[in-house]
Amino acid sequence: MPKIGDIQLPDFPLLLAPMEDVSDPPFRALCKEQGADVVYTEFISSEGLIRDAAKSVMKLDIYEKERPVGIQIFGANLDSMLRSVEIVEKSKPDIIDINFGCPVKKVVSKGAGAGILKDIDLMVKLTDAMVKHTKLPVTVKTRLGWDADSIKIVEVAERLQDVGCAAIAIHGRTRVQMYKGNADWKPIAQVKNNQRMHIPVFGNGDVDSPEAAVKMRDEYGLDGAMIGRASIGYPWFFNEVKHFIKTGEHKAPPTMQERVDAARRHLQMSIDWKGEKLGVFETRRHYTNYFKGIPDFKQYRMKMVTSDDSVDVFATFDEVLEKFGDHQFS
Repeated sequence: MPKIGDIQLPDFPLLLAPMEDVSDPPFRALCKEQGADVVYTEFISSEGLIRDAAKSVMKLDIYEKERPVGIQIFGANLDSMLRSVEIVEKSKPDIIDINFGCPVKKVVSKGAGAGILKDIDLMVKLTDAMVKHTKLPVTVKTRLGWDADSIKIVEVAERLQDVGCAAIAIHGRTRVQMYKGNADWKPIAQVKNNQRMHIPVFGNGDVDSPEAAVKMRDEYGLDGAMIGRASIGYPWFFNEVKHFIKTGEHKAPPTMQERVDAARRHLQMSIDWKGEKLGVFETRRHYTNYFKGIPDFKQYRMKMVTSDDSVDVFATFDEVLEKFGDHQFS
């Protein structure tokens, strides 16, 4: 069974990926309840933290019920990254994760996220310094490489391990691919199969069905799966994967009542955490998946994603339950 530092994980753990404006405390709580073994915060700018930027600092909020939880930070300046470690430690996370994988231009242009894949020596140097600067386990999330011609992930992973990285999660695409095309798990398996590797190697990218998770475990031999987009608006995905692994059968999908209850709790927790305006706005991205596959649903979804008032959104949930309560999900 894999371990991150002293944190004992179950056999083939499922990890909630860090996703900007998605992996916030309300959503992490729902995923944790539904079987996520480790959850990560949305990524936090080290520069934002040391400037005390409100949005960055707010992302440090973590709750006891979501442990083990990792706080993920990104940056390319050594001094800023080390100072941000000290700030992050005050939130008492279980893990500090470094983002060396975000492909977004505004991050990459600063040499952070996946931008650092152009400078592997700096990537190793930053990781080394951060490991030495904290007693918490330091993990890394990265991609296969900058582009198809520069994939050196086997060597990179080994070097990161050698400077004390406690686990590595690898997204099976290059920076150039962004989120297009299919994720390639073969290079991730090569990292795992490197006889010098002894830290957990988690796969990420296109784990969009229970079958995909089983394939990642059985055919590619990875230590666990990091799940991102498949969980948005569908926190039940974690338990569905676990049920399939255990029984070989698909778990019945959540009922309409369960979906409405989850959406309702999600919205309320978001409002409690970040206020009415942001709470309403940032929960919108989840509704499409909460209520996917219901015929003639468009007008209700439009109400959910256009209303600025939570009273209207809660009222729409009631309408949906009344009108579609008997809908059978397949």
